[in-house]
Amino acid sequence: MEISKVAFLGFADCKPDDWEYDQAFQSAKVLAENGYVIVNGGGPGIMRAATEGAHAGHGKAVGITFYPERKEGAEFFEGRDPDNHFDEEMKTTTYVERTLKIMDVADVYLIFNGGTGTISEFGMAWGLARLHFGHHKPLMLYGHFWHEV
Repeated sequence: MEISKVAFLGFADCKPDDWEYDQAFQSAKVLAENGYVIVNGGGPGIMRAATEGAHAGHGKAVGITFYPERKEGAEFFEGRDPDNHFDEEMKTTTYVERTLKIMDVADVYLIFNGGTGTISEFGMAWGLARLHFGHHKPLMLYGHFWHEV
């Protein structure tokens, strides 16, 4: 399997002065400098850091966004970040659709510290890896957060 697109999954509330933000930025930059396309959920935090890193590395960032059809029940969704200036947008209408689209588009998943959204994305990636073991897409857990998991 050829790897050309790397998904960055992680904490939407991550701030530019956080270690994880810097690590996502630097990782995306190096990957973009080496020709990889960066894929993320189009939101803030790790997602924006990945886009900024891709651009710093003169590469491309794809945002797979989620615009809920119903606002009720989506009060805690981070939304599309207007400061995440990705190059290409793929729109979805549900959280599950967005997650599945990220899993489909990316060739590998780089998973940073995060909350319930990140944990569910990790679970989906892990479940798909188990289901397709031997022909699965790689996933990497990045940072100290994962040492206890």
